[in-house]
This record gives sequence, structure tokens and C-alpha cells, in this order.
Amino acid sequence: MESIDTRVVGILAELADNGSETGRAGMARLGVNADRAYGVKIPVLRTMAKRLGRDHQLAQTLWATGRHEARILAGYIAEPQELTRAGVDSWVADFDSWDLCDQVTDLFLPCPFLDDAIRDYVADEREFVRRAGFTLIAARAVRDKTANDDVFLAYLPLIEAQATDPRNFVRKAVNWALRQIGKRSLNLHPHALATAEQLAASPDRTARWIGRDAVKELRDDRILERLREKQQSGRG
Repeated sequence: MESIDTRVVGILAELADNGSETGRAGMARLGVNADRAYGVKIPVLRTMAKRLGRDHQLAQTLWATGRHEARILAGYIAEPQELTRAGVDSWVADFDSWDLCDQVTDLFLPCPFLDDAIRDYVADEREFVRRAGFTLIAARAVRDKTANDDVFLAYLPLIEAQATDPRNFVRKAVNWALRQIGKRSLNLHPHALATAEQLAASPDRTARWIGRDAVKELRDDRILERLREKQQSGRG
């Protein structure tokens, strides 16, 4: 049987073959840290992940390489049920780019410690750890069909608390989380809108941007219409 290390060597070679300097330059233009990147497009990584299948040991070894696309690939093939809080914290601490954060955090959504992790991450001063917390809130608002509205109401104070963080990749994630909570259900919508309006009136420039952008989307009549239809159909 082929060893994990041998497989990793082959995967890194495949990534190198599929990368390019043009791809790396494009990543850099989008604000992605391309220092240890090959310049491989996400659809190629998804195709590779589908072929490799779930393999937690392989995922851990890929992550340990430190290569950008290898880590994204690790997030695609790791087994969520085998994740520990310590293991997740370790990966999150390694985030050095918004796309790595956003591609990998979906893996954490089924974890039983998700709520505690979110609260810890949004309070963390590290840029991409904090982004991970708000990315998880946004993703959970969209994908977690079992969580009740109280879960998301409790996230609104976290959004208010960090709405003055001016770092670009944080403020965008805070805004994203707020908008997704407001679009989750007809019950949550007015609470998220009220938070957005409060932030829009803030003397802080970053909070105002987050609030005004969220207000613009949440006041859209089409959003309310979709939420009413969702409620009537029993989906929200």
C-alpha cells in the first residue's frame, strides 16, 4: 500500500503541475497570501478532493506541508467527526489568508463545540482567527437547518462588539455574518436590521460601513418576500 508520505509527494507534484505564476499573481491581486501558493484554481482542488475522498490522516499530513492549496485540499478531505477542539484551534491559528479561512471553516460546522469556538474566535485579536469566527456565524446561518433563532440572536452582541475592527478581512466578515442572520428567518430579520441601523448611526467609521451596507440589503423588499415565502412553506 502506498504510504501517506508518498501520496503527499504525488499530490504536491500535481498541485505544482496545475499551478502557474499567472494564478499566483491573480491570487495576490485578490488579497490572498500567495507566498506558499502554487496558483491552482479552486475547481481543480475540488476535483482532486473528490478523487481522493475523505481521509483524515492524509488531510493532516497535507496541512503540515504549509502549502496554501494543500491546506485548502486538507479542508475538503478531512473527516469532521474526527476533529477535536485542539486540532481545529491549531488549524485556525495557521490561517494566513481570507480564502484559506473561508474554504476550510465549512468543515467545522458539524463540530459539537462549534458555538464555544465561535465565541472564542471572534474575541481573538488575530485577524484571520477573528474572521473565522464571523465566517462560521455566516455559514451557520445559511447551512445549519436545526439551530433555533435564539442561537443567532445571541450572536448579534458579538457583531456589535467587534464592529469597530477596521481590518478589511474582519469588517467584511462581520458584515457578512450580520446580513446572513437577517436573511435566515422572518423572526431574525427585524433584530438584525435593528443592529444594522444602530451600527449605521455609529460615530465609528467601520461600524457605520458595516451597518449601512447591511441596512441596504436587509431593507430590500425582495429579501422580506423570500422570508415570508420561506415561513409559509414551513422552511423558516
